[in-house]
Amino acid sequence: MALQSLPSTRRDAAFHILGLVAIFALTFPARADVPPITRAIDGFIRPAYDSFRESTVALRSGVDALCAAPDGAALDAARVSFVQTVQAWSAVETIRFGPVTQENRLERILFWPDRKSVGLKQVQAALAGQDATATDPATLAGKSVAMQGLGALEFVLFGTGAEALATGDAYRCAYGAAISANLVMMSSAIAAEWRDPEGFARSIANPGPDNPLYRDEAEAVTELFGVFVHGLELIRDVRIGGFLGDDAGADKPKQAVFWRSDATVASIAGNLDGLQRLFDVTDFSRSLDPDTAWIPSSIDFEFHNAGNALAKLDGAIADVLADPARRETLAYARLVTSSLSDLFGVKLADGLDLSAGFSSLDGD
Repeated sequence: MALQSLPSTRRDAAFHILGLVAIFALTFPARADVPPITRAIDGFIRPAYDSFRESTVALRSGVDALCAAPDGAALDAARVSFVQTVQAWSAVETIRFGPVTQENRLERILFWPDRKSVGLKQVQAALAGQDATATDPATLAGKSVAMQGLGALEFVLFGTGAEALATGDAYRCAYGAAISANLVMMSSAIAAEWRDPEGFARSIANPGPDNPLYRDEAEAVTELFGVFVHGLELIRDVRIGGFLGDDAGADKPKQAVFWRSDATVASIAGNLDGLQRLFDVTDFSRSLDPDTAWIPSSIDFEFHNAGNALAKLDGAIADVLADPARRETLAYARLVTSSLSDLFGVKLADGLDLSAGFSSLDGD
């Protein structure tokens, strides 16, 4: 997807980060040990994409089984597999470079936010008109990104009329099966490309003057560090800020991602868990001086605070927002993401001599 097509806030951030690469190339210190990007690839990125692929395979099997023998138990099983896939995707969703950016895979896997309900309208139109091309994975892959990912499949499995899947809605199930098959194809391609010895991982792990993507280690580290800064912005401003208002009267539960499947909080928790796991394996502490060595432990502390808060918020997001105590807990989790943004975008960036760029992106 072109930068010009992104919302203005995301587009501005994208142009900002691109403009910082040259600065970071001059400031980030060279290390003789294993580079952070290599630790990230081996310790988190590859395993996380493998887990996502495995979850989509299980999801496809569940939807296929539902189509072959529809009943309530099969529908429940497919729905459980869907939520598990959401969790697996959420863990790696903040990795927004590499193979996932090819062929619009990022948007095809999850088109969100969809403020004008473009995707919903397209999915509903396909169901109402029983568009045969939407039930073929090959032709579905060429349709709107909003029709072929997790958002579309959520409506198929949980949206209006989904109960008919338990008694045999052949078209709806076939459409869901095509979406599931497409997710398998995309997740498998991403996982395979990350493990290809001549693929993207080789480029980012071996920067140099002849590398068309990364001229030195600093550029690779900049790409990686941006995952935390922009990932936290995504969680705070888009995921939570998209539906949590300044007061209860301004809340918009139906603007929350995955609200139909009651997986909103699971998705947000998955985003944060993925960032924490990536941070732990990357181990930026190796590049810190003794006077900044406290930063990683503070970051881990705040990740745990956010995780513990979100663990108390199971169920429908509308119910969470209707309960003053649980709504306050959600607001606290959002506040913690701002604290994490400060720790990454100011404190850790400064400790790694990256403060010229990321300190302007911290949370309020």
